[in-house]
Amino acid sequence: MSTRAGYGTNSAVVEALLPPGVADAIPQKLCEKLARAHYENFIVGSVLLPKALRRDVCSVYAYCRVCDDLADETGDPELSTRLLEWWREELRECYEGMPRHPVFLALRETIERRNLPMQPFDDLITAFLQDQRVTRYETFDDLLGYCRNSANPVGRLFLHLLGYSDEARQRLSDLTCTALQLANFWQDIGSDYARGRVYIPQEDMRHFGYTEDELRNHVVNASFVRLMRFEIARTRELFARGSALHSLIDGVGAADIELFTRAGLAVLNSIERHNYDVFRHRCSVSAATRFRLLAEWCARNALARCLPGARERSSRFA
Repeated sequence: MSTRAGYGTNSAVVEALLPPGVADAIPQKLCEKLARAHYENFIVGSVLLPKALRRDVCSVYAYCRVCDDLADETGDPELSTRLLEWWREELRECYEGMPRHPVFLALRETIERRNLPMQPFDDLITAFLQDQRVTRYETFDDLLGYCRNSANPVGRLFLHLLGYSDEARQRLSDLTCTALQLANFWQDIGSDYARGRVYIPQEDMRHFGYTEDELRNHVVNASFVRLMRFEIARTRELFARGSALHSLIDGVGAADIELFTRAGLAVLNSIERHNYDVFRHRCSVSAATRFRLLAEWCARNALARCLPGARERSSRFA
């Protein structure tokens, strides 16, 4: 089945943003290919999840991935805005039981199977639309307001996939997801500026005496180092405040929750190891580091997974 049939110009633009060979995949295969094509940002420990749950995670991830590409890859804020509004309408059609685009055909099954609410999906579009018109944030609180729509919905959706919808776990997830978003901002300062966006709070730049001219020229000086130390310390605090979440999750889903935090902290550690020069070193989590984090988790939890009841707890996600 081709995704090209009957979706018009907007869908054609979406297809142009997809990796080669993805556009012609059947809905669920499309979502899985999108996940593999962007593995760097995919859930670190997803290999531990039951197959049925991995399929649903891929469907949610594909939706988020297309949102991200529509926002960042067109090079035209007006076009991105139109495409995101179209994507929002496709989302509404999906929740009304009339999905059309292949991503939504797969996502509809996940929504019904896991009883996912629409609001987190819609909040993500709100954040990406905000990116088209807001390029600077005056205060840290302003930035946290953006993260409430851009990052926190992903964690809430993941909790719903695992079967949790209580406010206590969602609050802890929000702390972790905001911290992950901030870590991503700090590693991508240069590429974000190339897109015209600055996520470092303006009041912080003024406080530490770091100018936008210096940012434009990728200057790493004492002011920038102090600024980054400050932002990273705040990000670590958010990770610490949300760190109890994995202990409140049953079964192998706890691995992904814990590894989210550990991968985010690994990014911060990498920034520090490179003396905060995020312009010349993109401080991402390498495949080797992801494997090491996963292996450490498996070794630490091997005994617990062999205890009576572990298999039954895992089966709830099938």
